[in-house]
Amino acid sequence: MIQYVGTMNTKNINTAQGIADELGQILPDENWLQKEIERLNRRNIVTLGHVQNFHEWLDEKRKARRSCRLIGESRTGKTVACEAYFFRNKPKQKDNQAPVVPVIYIMIPPKAGPKEIFTSIIKALNYKANKGSIADLRSRTWEVLKSCQVEMLMIDEADRIKLDAFPDVRDINDGLGISIVLIGTDRLDAVIRRDEQVQNRFLSNKRFGKLAGDEFTKTLTIWEKNILKLPIPSNLTSKEKSKILMATTQGSIGKLDELLREAAIRSLCNGYKKIEMSVLQDVAREYR
Repeated sequence: MIQYVGTMNTKNINTAQGIADELGQILPDENWLQKEIERLNRRNIVTLGHVQNFHEWLDEKRKARRSCRLIGESRTGKTVACEAYFFRNKPKQKDNQAPVVPVIYIMIPPKAGPKEIFTSIIKALNYKANKGSIADLRSRTWEVLKSCQVEMLMIDEADRIKLDAFPDVRDINDGLGISIVLIGTDRLDAVIRRDEQVQNRFLSNKRFGKLAGDEFTKTLTIWEKNILKLPIPSNLTSKEKSKILMATTQGSIGKLDELLREAAIRSLCNGYKKIEMSVLQDVAREYR
């Protein structure tokens, strides 16, 4: 029996070396397989129907300058959808004038007070002057938000905001007419209920749900054709495979993406040209 401790003794080293010698050296993958693994590990952005609907909702809030909140469980794709909306509203700049930045997206650190929020905003707008007192940072933040003509500020992980920082967030909407979007899980709802004024300011909300039914089936088709792109179709929408995928991921797009990519890589490494049922079952068991 091999015992692993903080510092290996000579006996353990010799035993481990013996196992390594018996199993042999791990050889590198063939070039084509290495390239396929790199491709399958590369991040891709795929536009889904519910994301397009979400962007339309954001557009309405931005134009009306209304604040709101986006709620959803972890790994449902909230962050990617919000980042995609930011990229669809690219900053514009002419000559030496201040850039026009219609939408900014920030992810704040844990226990974020006013200083952390102001600093995150200033950095997101690529301004280097991000030091100073809270009063200095507040004044500078308002200045750069006005000069960049920001229309919407999206704050991810908003449940990290300290209660004493919410008035500053609220004032950005009041004073500058900027739509504030708070993004988070159900914990965010619990946080804002502690302050009636904050809750009333962010009454409008949308739930970023999980995939289900036809939408789940369509997503499987999109992933098979546009993400996995294996030599032979895996028929992920078949009754047996889709049932396994739904039971394992519960419609979470993040979990589904990770599971399918791993199943595809494992299938290729085992000499298959598609995701075999046995491989899918093995990977799915590890994700439950």
